[in-house]
Amino acid sequence: MFGRIERSSDLQVPKPQRGLRVRWFLVKISILLFFILIAWRLAQIQVVEASKFQEIARRQYESRMLLPASKGNICDRNGDVLVSNSMFISYAADPKIVRDEARRVAGEFSRFFGKPTKFYLEKLRSDRRFVWLVRRMTPDFANRFKGERFDGVMPFNEPKRLYHYGELAGQLLGFTDIDNKGISGLELQYDKEMRGKDGYVILQKDGLGNRKVSVGYPRVEAIDGATLHLTIDLGYQSIAEEELERGVKRSNADGGLVVAMNPRSGEILILAQYPGVNPSEVSRYDVKNQRLSVVTDMVEPASVFKLVTASAGLEGGLIKPDEFFFAENGKYKVPLRTGSFRIIKDTHPRGWMTFGEAMEISSNIVMAKASDIIGKKRLYRKAKEFGFGSVTGIDLPGEIRGELKKPSSWSVTTLNTMAYGYEVGVTPIQLLAAYGAVANGGLLVKPFVVKKIVGAEGAVMEETEPQVVRRVVTEEIAQTLTKFFEGAVERGTATHARIEGVRIAGKTGTSRKYVDGRYEPGSYLALFIGFFPADDPKFVCLTVIDQPRNGSYFGSQISAPIFRAIAERIISTSLEIPQGDRGTLITRAESSAARRIPNVCNVKVVVARRLLAERGIKSKIIGEGDMVLDQTPEPGTRVREGETVTLFLTRRGKRLADGYVETPELRGLSLRRALNRLAVDRLLGTVNGSGIVIGQTPSPGEKVKVGTKVSIRCEPRRSTTVAAY
Repeated sequence: MFGRIERSSDLQVPKPQRGLRVRWFLVKISILLFFILIAWRLAQIQVVEASKFQEIARRQYESRMLLPASKGNICDRNGDVLVSNSMFISYAADPKIVRDEARRVAGEFSRFFGKPTKFYLEKLRSDRRFVWLVRRMTPDFANRFKGERFDGVMPFNEPKRLYHYGELAGQLLGFTDIDNKGISGLELQYDKEMRGKDGYVILQKDGLGNRKVSVGYPRVEAIDGATLHLTIDLGYQSIAEEELERGVKRSNADGGLVVAMNPRSGEILILAQYPGVNPSEVSRYDVKNQRLSVVTDMVEPASVFKLVTASAGLEGGLIKPDEFFFAENGKYKVPLRTGSFRIIKDTHPRGWMTFGEAMEISSNIVMAKASDIIGKKRLYRKAKEFGFGSVTGIDLPGEIRGELKKPSSWSVTTLNTMAYGYEVGVTPIQLLAAYGAVANGGLLVKPFVVKKIVGAEGAVMEETEPQVVRRVVTEEIAQTLTKFFEGAVERGTATHARIEGVRIAGKTGTSRKYVDGRYEPGSYLALFIGFFPADDPKFVCLTVIDQPRNGSYFGSQISAPIFRAIAERIISTSLEIPQGDRGTLITRAESSAARRIPNVCNVKVVVARRLLAERGIKSKIIGEGDMVLDQTPEPGTRVREGETVTLFLTRRGKRLADGYVETPELRGLSLRRALNRLAVDRLLGTVNGSGIVIGQTPSPGEKVKVGTKVSIRCEPRRSTTVAAY
């Protein structure tokens, strides 16, 4: 009745149900693996890569703003600022953010800055996230523009170098690129010291993207760069550049240079080149005029190299100053080993003369004969001792060694030829240092341009001390050489450098230019180098004029007068002369309570006023312009401290005898300019009306006494309507 009961194990599960169970099992495994993966990824994010994602999050609500360091200033020896900085505004953009308004932004920038809209559109359609749109606008211009009103356009403060005196010492100071990195001159040489270190501040951004400083967030202040204090004197430099420019134009030359040094200390007081370069607008100038020729250019020194020959001959008594030589009446036929001859000529033909006289009139023939006595080894060794063939080590970029061949490579003509300055290449700074050694009693000193480097906090980081390289001649020989050079100025080839009442020692040179493997006909360098006062030298100066074309090309007639003009303005007007091995300063009128007024005519106004102020003399300006054309009281007049000198920026009229002058032409001038013009000639003005001068009494050109009243009739300036067609 009851049937057989089967065990459950014997029951068969239908196949569809078995497949469903497998699928459920796989789903469970997948879900488990998914949660394991999520847990692993969370652990990786929270633990392993926590710092990375914290940084990403921080970037979303924080930003770093650069605090740019200010590059250090450059000052002259008296602390007057030659180069400083001004903060300018630059604009950059994020093309990804600006993309929707790119055309509008490009149009606004084009309207303000003058470049085509296409120029800015190309930048704003870039794939990059940062592009510069405009660099270094003046702050007042930036305030009117307000480019930051566009989303994605960002303003940046950027320092820009300001060169206060235009072309003054332009090559020496050098210039920077758009990022203020030095690329020439002192800007390059001392870029690291002057650059400083940028700082930053962390800003917090809100949900709208506005940035604000948050208390407690990091801030690293910028460290401003160090300031250079040069050995250059602004007053001397200004005088030298003015006289150099006059000399170059007078001789219709290609250019020239003047470099001067304190022979006791090695401090460079002047480094002038013409044509000049304004570092603020350097792209306007020829590249060849941008280099520092005083250290980068090599020349054959011609007769100024006779210093070496004379020193080598005097040493050891090989040649006596009063020893006689026959100068062959100006034409010396020298036999060569090949059986041929070479001819050595003198510009000033003479017969018998002493060695000292030969130096005074610069005889090539006598120097050639002296070199046969001296010999190769002695002449070469003395040239090396004076520093030729080696860098001086001056703190300027690009200095070359020059060329001084070893005796083993000399030709049969080298000994005689080198004796009067050919087959040898030297730099102007080497010549200056060599003559400085004679002026310094035989001690060669290392020249330098930077006196000290002062940090942003005022602490002196580095100071240059005078450095004696070696003794090149004895004091006795140095004194003998000085007598030779004094003789050259008093009665020899350098009489155009003579200054009444001042002992000047100097040497002229005229060098043929060696171009593309040959001496180019009609191409010359005119040189003069001298020092003063000869009995106690404080100033050694080299003048070089390149390619004079106006008649004469001799150093005696071209370069010596430039030296004299510079020296006269430095000596006779009581300007300060560096003295002693510590570079201390003296003033000729220092012993008297009365100050002698320096000659500041043809000097820039800012320089003239500084020179007067240093002597406790006040100044006032009459006229318009940036150059002093006249002054009263006259140069050389003694005044008490605190008295006033009037500087005229407009040329005075013709002076007549007995205190009379000619009345100037005033018609057509504005009332203000007319009154200034009368003041220049120390005349008084009475005015009828206002505006433009239409008449005057007395008439122009009439002879009147100083202090006379001149009646001026004026009428208002009339407006003019221009019809359009």
